[in-house]
Amino acid sequence: MKLYSCLWSLIFACGLSVLSCPAQAQPEPVAYVKTVVGEAWITTLGQRVKAELGTAVMIGSLIKTQPAASLGVTFKDNTVMSFGPDTEMTVDEYVYAPAQGQLKLATQMGKGTLNYVSGVIAKLKPEAVTIKTPSGIIGVRGTQFLLQVEEAK
Repeated sequence: MKLYSCLWSLIFACGLSVLSCPAQAQPEPVAYVKTVVGEAWITTLGQRVKAELGTAVMIGSLIKTQPAASLGVTFKDNTVMSFGPDTEMTVDEYVYAPAQGQLKLATQMGKGTLNYVSGVIAKLKPEAVTIKTPSGIIGVRGTQFLLQVEEAK
């Protein structure tokens, strides 16, 4: 009888832990804020947080700087993106599993300025890095470039 009681306690405890877990797993950080001057924001899953040193960037995050701000972000593969004032960019896809040959960095930039310095993904598989803009898509084939996107009027 004691074993039966313990078994029910275990089932009940496991059931509660399953019920208390969110339906979807929390996203894993793909990058972190390394520098910030002025006001900048990272919005992920509807949660807007002020960008500070160490703030996590996830797949789906919107990175936004205010008119007098700048922000630097370093991705897991050591890609560095530096954003100028009044910039908006979304991280659409990020896969960094070089041992399995799975590499991808896809972003979408709506407006602003970006200084891009490539990391391991662009070095191992250049075609795996893309930045969409309102007027086209940039395929990364070098190690560094500057980008300016004017806001659509």
